[in-house]
Amino acid sequence: MKTSIATVCLSGTLTEKLHASAEAGFDGVEIFEPDLVAAPESPEEVRALAMRLGLTLDLYQPMRDVEGVSEEQFADVLRRAEAKFALMHRLGMDLVLCCSNVATATLDDDEVSASQLRRLGQLAEGYGVRIAYEALAWGRFVDDYRRAWRIVQLADHPAVGVCLDSFHVLSKGHDPSGIEQIPGEKIFFLQLADAPALEMDVLSWSRHHRLFPGEGDFDLRRFVGHVLRAGYTGPLSLEVFNDTFRQTDARQTAVHARRSLRWLEDALAQEAAADGAASARDDVRPLTPAAPPTSFDFVEIKAEDTSHVEAMLLAAGFTRRGRHRTKPVVLWSAGEARVILNEQHARDLAPHVAAVGFAVADAAAQTARARELRTPFAYRRAHASEETLVAVTAPDGTEVYWYGASEDEPAWTAEFVDGDPTTEGEVTSIDHVSLTQPWQVIDETVLFYRAAFSLEPAGGTDVASPRGLVQSRVLRTPDRAIRMPLNVAPPIVAERGAGSGLTQHVAFRCRDAVSLAREGRGRGLDILSIPANYYEDLQARFDLPDDTIAELRSLNVLYDRDATGEYLHFYASAPGRAFWEFVERRSGYDGFGALNAPVRLAAQDSGRNHA
Repeated sequence: MKTSIATVCLSGTLTEKLHASAEAGFDGVEIFEPDLVAAPESPEEVRALAMRLGLTLDLYQPMRDVEGVSEEQFADVLRRAEAKFALMHRLGMDLVLCCSNVATATLDDDEVSASQLRRLGQLAEGYGVRIAYEALAWGRFVDDYRRAWRIVQLADHPAVGVCLDSFHVLSKGHDPSGIEQIPGEKIFFLQLADAPALEMDVLSWSRHHRLFPGEGDFDLRRFVGHVLRAGYTGPLSLEVFNDTFRQTDARQTAVHARRSLRWLEDALAQEAAADGAASARDDVRPLTPAAPPTSFDFVEIKAEDTSHVEAMLLAAGFTRRGRHRTKPVVLWSAGEARVILNEQHARDLAPHVAAVGFAVADAAAQTARARELRTPFAYRRAHASEETLVAVTAPDGTEVYWYGASEDEPAWTAEFVDGDPTTEGEVTSIDHVSLTQPWQVIDETVLFYRAAFSLEPAGGTDVASPRGLVQSRVLRTPDRAIRMPLNVAPPIVAERGAGSGLTQHVAFRCRDAVSLAREGRGRGLDILSIPANYYEDLQARFDLPDDTIAELRSLNVLYDRDATGEYLHFYASAPGRAFWEFVERRSGYDGFGALNAPVRLAAQDSGRNHA
């Protein structure tokens, strides 16, 4: 499908935005008027640059407050409009966005508004320009796309149609199914934005919190489906006002944006296939199908010195499987949980999660899908006799590998020699991996895992830490084989890197958390100390038997319970940015012990401050 992006989505100068859009693979752009006004290039130079880059100039925007005004005011509207139409002619553009009036409208009369749009269309037609009329969610009188369409119908002019913006429709809770009643040729343009579900005034919500498709809570697949079934033949265009995107690198944001439209296009194709029907348009292209990962294959910890992590793993019952034949890399395992400790090219690095590995049903399909999404591939040197593991780099820098799943142990483990065979113990697998995200990439990271690996958002929560509020968002596969909480560090934590208690952590599933804590402590496992106040509160919350509370307290094991089951977990520490969690899920418990998170963060913070 043809794609476009509004220059307001990107940081930088107009020429930088055009270059970034072209490099990311967009077919066209919307020119945001303030970008042109501030540009030193003439309209002719902008037009020529777009042509050299292979970009079409799809929409000039916005022209505000054009209808519902007195005749005296409308005379000034026509004067402004003629100047803009002449400018568009110099740019070689033929479509302008006219927003419903928010400031100067005094006449709440559809006939008046239609008459003024008709006259505006007549003027535009002389310049070869068409008008796309859009109902803003905060319009003074017109804030509903259905009313905007009625006014366009009354205007009854070939140069006047509607622009549909997903934010303005979905933020107001309007039913988008009525879009199918609009003839496709009268839908002049389509603008797309996702957004989180927020309770705030719609103008602030729109100006600061829009997201790219796949990152928020709007059902854009359904929305766009209605538009395509109406017969719309234009581009999918992004108009995203977001404070973060306007501060980050334009090229990176443009690639991120283009990936979001590729994900949406695939979602549209999959929906059509699931319904057993042809797509509403024959240019809707699916991505290569790739099933969600079946399990974690491994986690990799990188550091100059991993000896403290080795001591923790040994105390937790892991087995040293051996050292790699050609690299300073060691494999440890317990059950199906595999931990790689990597000291290669790690000078001055503290222990941290550098990579995660997924087991996938079809590695070749996963690779093809990643390429189609233009995800950056990671490179590591390997000898000819070694297994090739393909990887991409997530927005936070974590490398994500995948390997074909099988009932046997992965073939790459045979490259580790002079170790011991794995033995059965309490630890069975990797339960989840929690990664701390820089504030500027959290939304991009959500889209990355969602588009490339079919992980789905599963809600989020805000957790109080001693250094600020931690925002946590969870991604997972439908069968819960992969769970990945993503945490955004408070500013003071971000400034200090990994300090102040907010760290990555790897959680291992175990058969019996209490037994493992007892055995591990006997082997020297350093378990995070939990304050006595927690256990007094725990007894009040759940009315557990006294001996159960005493045992949990003696071993520093935390507890949670919901309607489906119970969750027992404890933390082991080691120097660096990584903490280690051991969890036991009973029955159908599906959470992460969210009520315990502030206690854990405070305990980790206290431990670091006294280290």
